[in-house]
Amino acid sequence: MMNLPHDLAFVGSNQSQLARHIGISRAAVTQIVKYRIWPATRGLSEALLKERATAYLKAKGLPAERLARTFDEAPATPRANAELQAMAKANNSGPQPGSTQGEDPFMLLRHHSLSSAARQHFKVPRDPFINELNEDADVFITDDIRYVRAAMRHTARHGGMLAVVAESGGGKSTLRQDMIDWINTTGERVTVIEPYVIGMEDSHRRGKALMAADITGAVIRTVAPGTSLRMALQDRAAQMHNILKASAQVGQRHVLIIEEAHALAIPTLKHLKRFYELQDGFKKLLSIILIGQTELEKKLSEHNPEVREVVQRCELVKLPPLDNHVEGYLRHKFDRAGLQFDAIFAPDAVDAIRATLRQAVSETVRGQRQAREQSLCYPLAINNLVTRAMNEAVKIGAPKVNAALIAAAVRGD
Repeated sequence: MMNLPHDLAFVGSNQSQLARHIGISRAAVTQIVKYRIWPATRGLSEALLKERATAYLKAKGLPAERLARTFDEAPATPRANAELQAMAKANNSGPQPGSTQGEDPFMLLRHHSLSSAARQHFKVPRDPFINELNEDADVFITDDIRYVRAAMRHTARHGGMLAVVAESGGGKSTLRQDMIDWINTTGERVTVIEPYVIGMEDSHRRGKALMAADITGAVIRTVAPGTSLRMALQDRAAQMHNILKASAQVGQRHVLIIEEAHALAIPTLKHLKRFYELQDGFKKLLSIILIGQTELEKKLSEHNPEVREVVQRCELVKLPPLDNHVEGYLRHKFDRAGLQFDAIFAPDAVDAIRATLRQAVSETVRGQRQAREQSLCYPLAINNLVTRAMNEAVKIGAPKVNAALIAAAVRGD
């Protein structure tokens, strides 16, 4: 939002009075102030309207130093969900009733589908963010993503233990799907074993913990379908080992993939070492890929003595946010949908997305509370923010998504 409404208040005027003076509607002034959209009325150019508004404010007595900044962007106001204020109070008090303190503010941007009005307005044949991954070319790749993808494929093909960590919506599941598609389309002789993790928690008080016995059963059912599971745990473990050896002897490799691995119980994490050490001579029989949110990194900390034997054998890779790739990501998404990025986004939109998807976080370091900035420029957050901004654009007939509409999407205007 520009400084104009503040300057009007300074001289005791308002937007309705300005609208009457310069010859446009009150709604048109609102579009100018909030979205920098100037009316496309013949004979009323942006330059002429600025000239009339400037003359009006000058006649009202607005000081010259303020008048010079009337059409500049006003300083950012606190966000509607007050996350920054809540963080600033973190040292002084607990969460206040109705506040969002302790929550991730940007995860409060609920998923929205692109409205039919928005698809028609921007001439979008399909939502570029829903069911858009159908082949390898649909996956957006950066150097960081390429490295993680290569590490996953190498682990599946040659063995090892790998943990892939990212924030919620960071693209972890996309890379899992990408790897499975790679195995299927290239004919790699790799069997993928995925235990069911629905309802999995690291405590029986909150859900059902995934146990070593569950993993053993998943391996047997996947590698040797129809085989009856032996009842005694030791017999079942021996049964699994023999099945893996027989499969490996005919050239098959096996990779165990556990999604939502941040919810694994510590005992199960410790037991993974024994799965990893299953061998036939020198030949490892089971590769392991853990996929989880940032809590998994904490569980696999080298300072956690409970899982030191796993940590020593497990490579950990992280998917960073797309800070420097927001524009490339959106260009890729819209290109795959047959659309031109520049026809939908104004030049200031990308910087606004990047700035909006940053938050201040407070943490304790050596007994001192410190503030730092954290980026949430992950695919899902970008998708939700852009979708909301495009839906907002339709409400005012904006031709493109600009910085003001990105801000409006966050405020829920």
